[in-house]
Amino acid sequence: MKVLFCSLMVVLSLINTVNGKDVTYDGRSLIIHGQRKILFSGSIHYPRSPPEMWPSLISKAKEGGLDVIQTYVFWNLHEPQPGQYDFSGRNDIVRFMKEIQTQGLYACLRIGPFIQGEWAYGGLPFWLHDIPGIVFRSDNEPFKFYMQNFTTKIVNLMKSENLYASQGGPIILSQIENEYQNVERNFHEKGPPYVHWAAAMAVGQQTGVPWLMCKQDDAPDLVINACNGRRCGETFAGPNSPNKPAIWTENWTTRYEVYGEVPRLRSAEDIAFHVALFIAKYGSYVNYYMYHGGTNFGRTASSFVLTAYYDQAPLDEYGMIRQPKWGHLKELHAAVKLCSEPLLSGKPQNISLGELQQAYVFKENSGKCAAFLVNNDSRKDVQVIFQNSSYLLPRKSISILPDCKNVVFNTAKVSTQSSTRSWEKNQILDAAEKWTEYRESVPNFENTSVRADTLLEQMNTTKDSSDYLWYTSRINQKSSAAQSTVVVDSRGHVLHAFINGALTGSSFFFDGYVTYRHTYQLNMTLFSPGSAHGSHKNQSFSLRATVSLNEGVNDIALLSVMVGLPDSGAYLERRVAGLRRVMIQGKTAADDLTKNQWGYQVGMLGEKLRIYTEEGTDNVHWSRLSATKHPITWYKTQFDAPGGSDPVAVNLGSMGKGEAWVNGQSIGRYWVSYLKPDGSPSQIRYNIPRAFLKPTGNLLVLLEEEARCPRLVSMDTITVPRVCGHVSDSHPPPVNSWVINNQSNEYQNHHGQSSELQLECPQSKIISRIRFASYGSPSGDCEEYAVGSCHSSNSRSIVEKACLGKRFCSIAQSSQYFGGDPCPGLHKSLLVDAE
Repeated sequence: MKVLFCSLMVVLSLINTVNGKDVTYDGRSLIIHGQRKILFSGSIHYPRSPPEMWPSLISKAKEGGLDVIQTYVFWNLHEPQPGQYDFSGRNDIVRFMKEIQTQGLYACLRIGPFIQGEWAYGGLPFWLHDIPGIVFRSDNEPFKFYMQNFTTKIVNLMKSENLYASQGGPIILSQIENEYQNVERNFHEKGPPYVHWAAAMAVGQQTGVPWLMCKQDDAPDLVINACNGRRCGETFAGPNSPNKPAIWTENWTTRYEVYGEVPRLRSAEDIAFHVALFIAKYGSYVNYYMYHGGTNFGRTASSFVLTAYYDQAPLDEYGMIRQPKWGHLKELHAAVKLCSEPLLSGKPQNISLGELQQAYVFKENSGKCAAFLVNNDSRKDVQVIFQNSSYLLPRKSISILPDCKNVVFNTAKVSTQSSTRSWEKNQILDAAEKWTEYRESVPNFENTSVRADTLLEQMNTTKDSSDYLWYTSRINQKSSAAQSTVVVDSRGHVLHAFINGALTGSSFFFDGYVTYRHTYQLNMTLFSPGSAHGSHKNQSFSLRATVSLNEGVNDIALLSVMVGLPDSGAYLERRVAGLRRVMIQGKTAADDLTKNQWGYQVGMLGEKLRIYTEEGTDNVHWSRLSATKHPITWYKTQFDAPGGSDPVAVNLGSMGKGEAWVNGQSIGRYWVSYLKPDGSPSQIRYNIPRAFLKPTGNLLVLLEEEARCPRLVSMDTITVPRVCGHVSDSHPPPVNSWVINNQSNEYQNHHGQSSELQLECPQSKIISRIRFASYGSPSGDCEEYAVGSCHSSNSRSIVEKACLGKRFCSIAQSSQYFGGDPCPGLHKSLLVDAE
């Protein structure tokens, strides 16, 4: 260990030899080109959006006040087979880095190469599973060999394009591993040596920029330990060395969603509060995870994760600005940047202002001063005295004073407009003659080539080549009169059971919520497949279905379906899925078929023949749409791209479960029939990037597992039909209206201390109608409102004059602007709703 430590110190001395461009750090912040920096960052993952969207996404991030774009590196995309690399299309990480650089932002490259990220197998390529003796993420020579190979491949690729800041490029930070502390204890004595090896290996790449380990409190001296979570200002124990800065690598802007569960959202006010608190407690780098989530195209989503990823982020799945989250954080960033000098150079001081109130003060010798006044009371507003002045702090909020005097921002006071996203049906694909179908044949034992006298584990059998694995066998029945019960125990995720080619029932793992029920009648007994749904946390389930077996040989075909590979946990290589036990129970006896001879078919024939592509569609015979719907059916049609530039989504609300392709590109899995506790689907619209589309004749192919009809499928466009703002005289003026007086070191406002309501339409749209306008005491908010007891009769006419026909308008919240005070002595506000 002493030899290792000495070698690490030699590497550190090489890195800290500043050449004018190397990125270094101290206990306060990162130091870029010799300057300390307060940095705001946002996660945008290049494969979750097409390259055509990258410039717009990065531009909107920059406009929102970000300095850094942070991304994972996706090993299983880039090295799908050992030594075979792919950096094309959505995998073109070099192009993504160069776009960041073109727009003048920095980059943080989270190489991992284990990333989790709700991504299949945590980003690890499945072929690693088959390496003899391998144990993922431990002091294991096979794993370390391949991990170092890939890390070096990525680092050398970045170096060859001069993309590190030490070379004049945008990359200022890199990350090795990801949240390893969560699983380290499971590896016992093999855990800590792996952490030290990973750090030494990473730093030894000599990139000229620092390396991170997130959620790794015992990160070695040469890497920075960083925080992940919603409340790092409260939960982070801090850097494990006084020479390291406080960095927040994942500030979750919402929560990723899984099928069937209630989404956990997060308000702009809550995010802003915890960012401001982290900065006040000496933090210097905050990354929003995600700033734009995008789409889990293909089969890239991990187990039970929705195709739409972090749609509630500041930039939604389609790249549209989500207000007020985007705008409120933009104001926060601007307010913190006004405090940069005292934050980075001033002496910190904490002052108690009450039982749950505190001031974090930073003061320079020059007299410049910044303060963060914190009210941790979540129940009530509090009046505090700070430096002989009185300040009203709303409940659970932080006021930012860049001069220790004037409040330029409060985390609970949202001045930014709210916007409403709406969907418009552009084309309903309801013409039966425009659809054709191809029914997958249910395989039988005689037609299979892979056989075993046991139930094979699914992932090891499919090798991540398909979600589907057919288990087939036979049973000899002496009498046709007897009714039997098929009992199948599975470790996930979905099961469709066929007897003699007919569906007997389908079952999903259960977790106690009654949400949906449908039945199948296939010239057999009527079977109910179940009436419950479950959670991605409990993937095991049992299927019980009553069947009437024929006299003689009966064919059994069990279709086991995975909804994504696992993405986290220790010993990922040992995880299992698929069938565990199969029994046929009669009235007097039960036959255990688990040790029967089983035949296997990996995937669907349509997958193998690529019938979802233009070139592959002729590989099978497509029939006219049948009046009778059958499970495991492919549907095909064509559509024209909707006019304009609004985002496009296919509405699959009438379908059940499967996968969708547009012009040969998978837009992801869908699972509409799996309902949340309130009875609604988790997702019905699925993103079709315009980059995937041609003007006319676009091919849409659906693989539908359930017996559903595609004639209600539609092409929808997404718009923002209305914007609404609500500000009061207690809201600070816009942050960009404050300028410093260099003689007094105090900030002054050009707007005379009045707040301002700003409305802005999306690109190429203008305000055409004022739905509501009231200056005075309007009741309610942008969701529901009414004129209050105090109302300026000029409200609508003044707002219409300021806003109609414009993309952007600004209205001062002041009696002077509205031609007089409608109710002297009372606090007033302004609420405007516009189309």
